[in-house]
Amino acid sequence: MGLLNGKQALIVGVASNRSIAWAIAEAMRKEGAELAFAYQNERLGARVRALAMEAESSLTFPCDVAKDEEIDTLFSALEKHWRHLDIIVHSVAFAPSEQLKGDYLDAVTREGFRTSHDISSYSFTALAKRGRAMMRGRQGALLTLTYLGAIRALPNYNVMGPAKASLEANVRYMARALGAEGIRVNAVSAGPIKTLAAAAIGDFRRLMELVAENAPLQRNVTAEEVGNAAAFLCSDLASGITGEILYVDGGFNFSYGDPPPA
Repeated sequence: MGLLNGKQALIVGVASNRSIAWAIAEAMRKEGAELAFAYQNERLGARVRALAMEAESSLTFPCDVAKDEEIDTLFSALEKHWRHLDIIVHSVAFAPSEQLKGDYLDAVTREGFRTSHDISSYSFTALAKRGRAMMRGRQGALLTLTYLGAIRALPNYNVMGPAKASLEANVRYMARALGAEGIRVNAVSAGPIKTLAAAAIGDFRRLMELVAENAPLQRNVTAEEVGNAAAFLCSDLASGITGEILYVDGGFNFSYGDPPPA
């Protein structure tokens, strides 16, 4: 019996078969969850529909998370297929690419700051607000993805650092708001993984080398490892865990700067 047998999960943010969201979807399907997918626009639609078929799902819906009316349309459409919802996975982040290179103050703008917080942090809240009714009484779980740049100033991560810090605070406030309803809210902070989104960050290859050189496990983590951790957090095995940030980065978050092992 899988960890997620009988559970229904909405995955928001799959962009390709190399995305962390897809790795989470694969892990959840392996553990028995029934899946639905939301994608940003029709440019991604055909790709997501093909991936959904691999996960034995025909439930795919367009949704620009920056627009409340599209979030409402997403859940209205989902309600026609499912009476309840157990899991929402939020794998959405965005900042204009020119803001993810070089000096933070030179790069950041008011509009870029606003946009990155709206899409990378508030959209998680917006999904929870609209999905709350479907999750009530289900001992449900909400999950998002964050990164070490939320608590450390890392080269080129720039405006996404404050946005992820906002997201992590959001996790705690949402966990407090939803706890009485039995709904848990957590985040996975993954180490650097080659994805389409990561390609926008300047000198990303060097960042991966830095982690492999300094993490206790002496390597980078895989998307599959992140997916497995996410499936656990959304399962009943994690029923006592909420408001937490789970690091899946080979230990880099606590050890960077330590002398290398002898």
